[in-house]
Amino acid sequence: MDGASFVQSMRYLAAGLAMLSTIGASLGVGMAAMGGLQAMGRNPDAGPMIQTSMILGIVFAEAIAIYALAVALIIIFI
Repeated sequence: MDGASFVQSMRYLAAGLAMLSTIGASLGVGMAAMGGLQAMGRNPDAGPMIQTSMILGIVFAEAIAIYALAVALIIIFI
């Protein structure tokens, strides 16, 4: 194995490891949605306020996955 192919394979490995953080982001999104739906089920009158907070939390958790994707693409192409 020459040096260039080794570096390329390490880039792919590093990009795959960077994408592992998407597991945590997806778990966070699922838990936020679960908590919001349970809260709305218990108190339907507070639904709009709970839904707003839930969506904001989902957006922040999903931003982590987008950052991980950006890092993985930077690792592969730069």
